[in-house]
Amino acid sequence: MYLGRARLYQGDLASAAAQFAAVGAEAEAVHDEFFRADSRAMQGIVLAYQGDAAAARAAADAAVEAAAELGVGGLQAGLAYWALAAAALAAGDVATALDATEAAGQHMSASPQTAAVGRLYKAQAALAGGDLVTARRWADDAISTTTGAFLSDALTARARVAIAQGEPEQAERDAHDALARATEVQAHLFIPGILECLGTLAGEAGGHREAARLFGAAQGIRQRMGAVRFKVYDAGYEASVAAVRDALGEKDFDAAWAEAAALSTEDAIGYAQRGRGQRKRPTSGWGALTPTERDVVRLVSEGLANNDIAGRLFVSPRTVQTHLTHVYTKLGLSSRVQLVQEAARHA
Repeated sequence: MYLGRARLYQGDLASAAAQFAAVGAEAEAVHDEFFRADSRAMQGIVLAYQGDAAAARAAADAAVEAAAELGVGGLQAGLAYWALAAAALAAGDVATALDATEAAGQHMSASPQTAAVGRLYKAQAALAGGDLVTARRWADDAISTTTGAFLSDALTARARVAIAQGEPEQAERDAHDALARATEVQAHLFIPGILECLGTLAGEAGGHREAARLFGAAQGIRQRMGAVRFKVYDAGYEASVAAVRDALGEKDFDAAWAEAAALSTEDAIGYAQRGRGQRKRPTSGWGALTPTERDVVRLVSEGLANNDIAGRLFVSPRTVQTHLTHVYTKLGLSSRVQLVQEAARHA
């Protein structure tokens, strides 16, 4: 069960689905109705992210019914209602999402950490329903009480709320914090939503080419994972993309989108993080390198020439050479061979 969850948050949806199906089959074989119910709930969540809203709803309903028949509450019933909330958000059914999060909250109150995850779902449901004040309150609560992958998702929820409230600076801080947390724990499932938040903000700030790239990178990652955007977010996303396409023109938009859609998840993250270095960075040593400089070092270590690195990072070869010069100075090195050796020590 836990291996399936890990694969889900890593974005390996097919493996997660297979894992939960195996748990369900084993539980059925030994007449373990508790794990059978849990496997149905988790299958529902995976199906929601895969875009099969009808099957996700059926699995979640089955989990809710099983928990009721077993006469259990707490984590088991709460998980079933989480699955129902996810299925509803995937289908664009705001009313059911709100009801499901309310029911989940009633069952999860005795467990602080799991109750915190319930607050995240409440924030998403309230946002989908247009209640921004409630959504912000639940997002704040979730951020203060969650960790890891769920913290990343909670920060993304608050970024979405801040965008809707017209607070771009707050939204940008939260989105970049969400990206850092998701990257740290390899919760790649949440990366596309974060990139779309940053794309929306870039477009609103006039960075139309950057926005197109961020949207393209998000879509590329989703396609590789076999994931979809929940329908409750479609309207806002489509409006943002349309505005950027109109500003850039069809040809330039498609070109920027396509080149970013081909990026690996790691490269897409690097592109989004570029220019947001750590505060109080030292002036020399490995810790002095900016995110962009680390990207250049990584690509040098992969054997790429400056022209190839420039293409991957959407900059000129001269800019790549400038970054390398700064890297050599900070590390006290003088050649690519030395740089590769130093990078290997920090891998």
